[in-house]
Parts: sequence; structure tokens; C-alpha cells
Amino acid sequence: MNTLTGNITSVETNGSLSLVKVTVGTNEVIAIVIDTPETAPFLTTENNVKVIFKETEVVLATSEYDGISMQNQLSGVIEAIEQGVLLSKVVVQTDTTSISSIITTKALKKLNLKVGSQATALIKTNEIMLSE
Repeated sequence: MNTLTGNITSVETNGSLSLVKVTVGTNEVIAIVIDTPETAPFLTTENNVKVIFKETEVVLATSEYDGISMQNQLSGVIEAIEQGVLLSKVVVQTDTTSISSIITTKALKKLNLKVGSQATALIKTNEIMLSE
């Protein structure tokens, strides 16, 4: 499980959903949650929160993308690879944190990912959980 720490910078609510922007170091992470500041009082600007998402929900790319709906794009350098027969764990070091991704070994080889290579971690907004 990836767990990052950041500060809420904005909360946009509609009905029972909130779109929450969190600053993690120099990166911005956006989460859509089934809560509002009324049902989860910690969802207020300037509050510290934990940003949590599974390694299996992190897509890796070799560059950033403008023409894609995934808003959460954190770029960095691959610092570690644990290659398995079917699955591999890749750790990307951004400027402020490490993000782990579990991808197929076939994808690892197809993208030619190596320690020291640039990579971008992409996470869908609905795959991120927020916690106090």
C-alpha cells in the first residue's frame, strides 16, 4: 500500500461526492471521495491527510501525458525493481516520496524499465483514499 502525507488545498462538493486536491511536496494529488466536509469533518483546506492507494492501482508510463484523463501524474526516477516471473514491483522516487507499482513482468520488459530510468506514476482519482 502506498501512503503519502499532504495538505488539503481545496474541496469541491456536489451531493455526497467531494473532489479533494492534496499537495504532497511539490505534487498535487486529486481524489474523489464519497464524503463531504459535513460527513467527514477532516475534509477541510489546510488539514493534513494521508493519501492511500494500492500498488496494483498505479500505472507506469515512460513520460507524462497531456491527452489522458488520469490527472494524478507523479514523475520521478526508478530507484528499485523486484522482478518476478509474472509480476514485478517498481519503485519510483519523486522529488518528495517513493511510489510503488505492481505491474506484469511482460509490461516491465516491453517498456524497458530500468533502475535510473525516468517514469511517471499514474493513479485514477477514484482509486485514492484519504484518511486523517
